Amino acid sequence: MKFELVDSLRGAPDETLLEDLRRSAKAIGRDTITIAEYGEVGKAHPCTIQRRFGSWPKALELAGLQPSRSKIGISDEELFENIKSLWISVGRQPRYSEVKTPLSLFSAGTYEKRFGSWSKALREFVEWVNADSPNQSTNTDEELDVARTTYNDSTKRRSRREISDRQRFRILVRDGFRCKACGASPLNLPGTELHVDHILPWSKGGETIDENLETKCKQCNLGKGNAFIS
Repeated sequence: MKFELVDSLRGAPDETLLEDLRRSAKAIGRDTITIAEYGEVGKAHPCTIQRRFGSWPKALELAGLQPSRSKIGISDEELFENIKSLWISVGRQPRYSEVKTPLSLFSAGTYEKRFGSWSKALREFVEWVNADSPNQSTNTDEELDVARTTYNDSTKRRSRREISDRQRFRILVRDGFRCKACGASPLNLPGTELHVDHILPWSKGGETIDENLETKCKQCNLGKGNAFIS
């Protein structure tokens, strides 16, 4: 019996790995290939491909292949929205073991197949959450002071009044899912409803930027009205 070593391609150049993806897809007579299929006919381990290129879909794209069936029906947006809901549910960064029903709509394996690993999925998610974050001013406190005394209806706005879902989530995470006024949190007081609102009201010149937003419980936020306490 003849013994031979199997080349894992772990240290192979990128193009060698991509070429093996193309070869494997051709071997099964398709213009794409799933992780499971590649595991059967590929020379490299699927994890090697995912680690090298960040995700399986990205590797297929770079190899000039079509998306595999693992991506059909589930968009990145849906996966990120699920992480956002899961993060809010547990009140912190969700752990790998928590990515399952009933807390999560998708399994941890779904994220691994799409992004290569759960940690990479979280990094992609954070980039997605911060994608609508405008460049924040380093002189925000000074600008707020000026706005309190000089604002008029003709003041040029740098942001929209509406707080986006992504921005709202950023503020909730930053504030630890806790009211900045009374400290109430749904984590220790079930039924607490948290809002995200402007510190310096929009009507008084406040911008919709992270530094001018804070978390308030429903009671504290409604009691604030349009007042601003300096």
